[in-house]
Amino acid sequence: MVTPGGLVVLTDRRSAAGPLTEVVRAAVRGGAGWVILRERDLGYADRTALATRLRSLLPPRRLIVAGVDPLGGTAVHLTGSDPVPDGVPLVGRSWHGTESLSGVDYVTASPVYPTESKPGYGPAIGLTFRRPGVPWLALGGIDSADRAAACAVAGAAGIAVMGALMRSASPEALARTLVAGFVRGSGS
Repeated sequence: MVTPGGLVVLTDRRSAAGPLTEVVRAAVRGGAGWVILRERDLGYADRTALATRLRSLLPPRRLIVAGVDPLGGTAVHLTGSDPVPDGVPLVGRSWHGTESLSGVDYVTASPVYPTESKPGYGPAIGLTFRRPGVPWLALGGIDSADRAAACAVAGAAGIAVMGALMRSASPEALARTLVAGFVRGSGS
């Protein structure tokens, strides 16, 4: 089973500096290898159409859909309270140190740094928290090469970035910077 790693983009069309598919396309050009489609407020048809458009920007099986329905794909990312769906090959979960890891292949651990995207969302957990028993992606406030490198040094399989990439005037350049920092930190 291949689990997400490197730079993972989380979508947020409301904060995107341009059309969401163009922001994601630029981040992929900059080195992002995975995308988590959030946009849970969209209707089913619109969300499915968006999933199809985003899949066309990525290698096969690299789009993860937030929620229990993979929208025709092979991967989901769950909240702490979502049930693990049957028959989905790749399952991730948002993890804040207490959620069940049963049936999941990876987690996003957050927020590792204070984040503009979710102000007041609990204190940042930093990078010294109790490690989950599955691969983990650092999420929250990762907006520089140094922060990306620190996440790699701490053992993260990757970094999940939403706000910094969505709001960036140049998501491709920022993605390159974050990927370079993560690679530097991982010693690769």
